[in-house]
Amino acid sequence: MTPSTVTPDLLDDLARTATREGIEKIVVGAVIAGPDGRVLLLHRPADDYLGGLWELPSGGVEECETLLEALRREVAEETGLTVAEVGNYLGHFDYRSGSGRRTRQHNFTATTTGKTVRLSEHDAYLWADDDQQGQVSSAVRTVLDTWRGTVT
Repeated sequence: MTPSTVTPDLLDDLARTATREGIEKIVVGAVIAGPDGRVLLLHRPADDYLGGLWELPSGGVEECETLLEALRREVAEETGLTVAEVGNYLGHFDYRSGSGRRTRQHNFTATTTGKTVRLSEHDAYLWADDDQQGQVSSAVRTVLDTWRGTVT
C-alpha cells in the first residue's frame, strides 16, 4: 500500500467502505516513531485477548467519534502521550475481535508530545528498532513496512 494524506474525503471513504463491507467494529492504530526511528510498541498482558502480542497503540472508535478523535484519545489513554499531529494513513487490516465481531483497524502515523510513557492497559512497552519490530503480528508488520517506505 502507498501511504495516503489524511483528508476529510479519505476519512469519509474509509467509513463508507467499512459499512459496505459489513465491518462491525472500527479500531484505530498509531505508528509513533521517535527521532531515532524506533517505533512505540505495547505488550498485551498474558491473560488478555491476544495475550503476549506486541502491538501498536490502538483501540476502538466510540459512537459519534471520528477516527482522528479516537486516535488521539486511545494514544492518550494507553500511553499517556498527547498526539500533536496525525500524518499519513498507512492502511488497514481486518480481524475478529474477542467477541467475534468483524473488526477493521485503520492505521496512521502520529507525532506526540511528552517523553514519559504511562501504561494503563498493557504490561510493557518498547521503543522497537527494525529487528524488534518483527515481534508483531504479520498484519502490523505490513503496516510498519508501509511506514518504513515513507521514512527518508
